[in-house]
Formats: sequence, structure tokens, C-alpha cells
Amino acid sequence: MLSFRFAVRLLLIALITGLTVPQFAAADVREDIAAVLKVDHQARNIDLARQGVENLQKSGIDALLPILNGLEDANPLAANYLRNAFETVASDAVANGQKLPVEDLLNFVRRTKNRDIARRLAFEWIRKVEPEQAEELIPNFLGDPSAELRREAVARLLKEAEQMEPNNPGRQSRYLQALSGASDDDQVKKIVAALKDLDVEVNVQEHYGFLNTWHLIGPFDNRDKKGFDVVYPPENEINLEAEYEGQLGPVRWQQLQTDDPYGLLNIATDFGPYKGAVVYAYSEFESEYDQPVELRLATPNAWKIWLNDELVFEREEYHRGTFFDQYRVPARLKPGKNKILIKVLQNEQDDSWAQVYQIQFRICQPNGMALQPAGKE
Repeated sequence: MLSFRFAVRLLLIALITGLTVPQFAAADVREDIAAVLKVDHQARNIDLARQGVENLQKSGIDALLPILNGLEDANPLAANYLRNAFETVASDAVANGQKLPVEDLLNFVRRTKNRDIARRLAFEWIRKVEPEQAEELIPNFLGDPSAELRREAVARLLKEAEQMEPNNPGRQSRYLQALSGASDDDQVKKIVAALKDLDVEVNVQEHYGFLNTWHLIGPFDNRDKKGFDVVYPPENEINLEAEYEGQLGPVRWQQLQTDDPYGLLNIATDFGPYKGAVVYAYSEFESEYDQPVELRLATPNAWKIWLNDELVFEREEYHRGTFFDQYRVPARLKPGKNKILIKVLQNEQDDSWAQVYQIQFRICQPNGMALQPAGKE
């Protein structure tokens, strides 16, 4: 709802110019959203953004869709401001007995090209004001690009399976259906355990798309952590037959395959408990066509990643902990063979917790679902 003073201002302007109030209101909303989007990650233009939010909060329900669309190009700080503006407008409208534009919000959620955070926000408000319509949306989320919305569909199927009698044959199909959309590890573990009780084994490596076959070479010198910027031979060429001078003598590539369900490649135990060392891990991935992906890595060690000879990301940090999908690097695969090279560095700390030397790596779709190599069913 427009504030009284704001409405009067618009009316006067409209009378002077001959244009309609909605035209002015829409223009003001666009300008206020543009002001919010000018704030950057260092909080430059923050006063402008705050004024924009304050104006938007008084703009009424006609501003809701433009705010959602504004989230498309928003950085994290601007997105927080726009979300705040949306929440305030929606809350005030509901408190004043106004109806939100639910049909517009439903269409916004259904359009999967809209940004995930905006679709999620719209869905949350549909759920608040029209819970039955929100519930009807959920089954359609199972193959959704948004991990958060997909989680809703998986949770629904899990609940349905758990409420069935133990001997109901529909339980297994519900769990398998849930697994097809699950990428959050807590849900995957729950499904895998339930299917195991039904004598169905799940290949977790394949479900997530972990790379399990690697060629390793090393160690090269990283004493005093000086190896991070040193260009050792594998960074110049990938020749799996080559021999190079390493930290402790000549080194050659060795192939290792991990059968860990989560694709964990334990360099310390399977290759060598080296300290002050650099080890390179190399693998290949066949892609059917050019496509966007995410390279997802977990390691407590310093690292660099090259995709097709191009350095795509690096992080010089040791033993700050590790967890599933710790690092997410947007990348693009080319058709055919893609080369992945990871430089993994261990320092010389002798604390018991600093002996971990490992990587876990997968290539997945940007939505977190596994990407299978070309030619694999």
C-alpha cells in the first residue's frame, strides 16, 4: 500500500504532467531498485541503497514483482536489502488485509530461469498466504535447478515413504524417486540407509559424480611452504610416461583408484605421508558437449586446479578444516576429453591434526546434481 504522503506526491506530479500515477510509481520503483543495486561488496553507495530500500518499503504490492526481478543481478549485500524490502511490503500488505498477487508469484516460481533466491522468497510467501497452492507446487520441484526447492520435493517423498507400511512395495519406489532429486548429503544418507534396509544398494560415488581414478606424481619440494608458486614439470606438460626429479629423487606418475563411497583420495595413506611436499593429481572427464559445470573440491591442504591447462582457482591455506563440497568453482567443459590437474600441497606442521593429506573431487551440474561422463548410462 502506498503511504499517504507518497501517494499525494505522485498524484500532484501526475496532475502537473498529465501522466498516470501507476506510470510514476513504476518509474520510482525501478529507480529505487537501481539505487539498491549500486551498493557493492565493499558497501560503497550504501547510503543510496538504504534510501532506495526505505522508498521501496513504502511502495505497495505493485513493487513485489519488480523487487523479485531486481534480485536477478544483485550481489549478496544488495540481495539482502531487496529481500528486506520485499518482506516489509508483503508483511504490511497482509497486516492491512490486502491480498498478495499470488498468481504472479506462482508464475514467478514456475519460471526456472529466475534466480533461485528470488524464486525461494516468492515460494515462502505463497506458502504463508496460500499454503494449499504452495503444497501443489512441491512435487514439480524434484528436477528443479534450485537445490532448495528440490529439497522440498525430496522431503515430501521421504515423508510419504516413511508413512507407508513396511511391506508396502511403494516405499522403495518413493525412496528411489527421492534419490533422483537429492543432492543434500543429509537427505542422501537418509535415503541410502532406508534403501539398504530394503536390500537396495546405492552407488554413492556415482550418485554424486565423484572422480575415483587418478594419476599421482610427487613429492616435489614445499619446505617452508615455498612450492605454491613454483612451476614444477606437470604444470607445463601432462606426460604420464615421463620421469622428473622430485624432492626425494626421481618420480613417475602412479595410477590410484579410490573405492571410498565419497570419492576420498587419501594421499597420506595411499601415496605417501609426505611433509613439506607437493603432489599432483591428474584425471580426465569425457563431456558429451560444451556445458557449464561446477568443480567441487574438499581438502584441508593448499591447492590449485587447472582445467584443460587453464588455472581456474587456487587457495594457499593449510589445515583450516574440510567438509563436503567445500570449494565450488564454476567452469565450462568442452566436448570430448577434459583434463583436470590438481596441485595439492602439504606443509611441515607436526601436530596430529595436521597430518591429513587428501582430496575429494567431483564434477557436477551447477545445481549440484551429478554429471555422468559421456557414454555412461
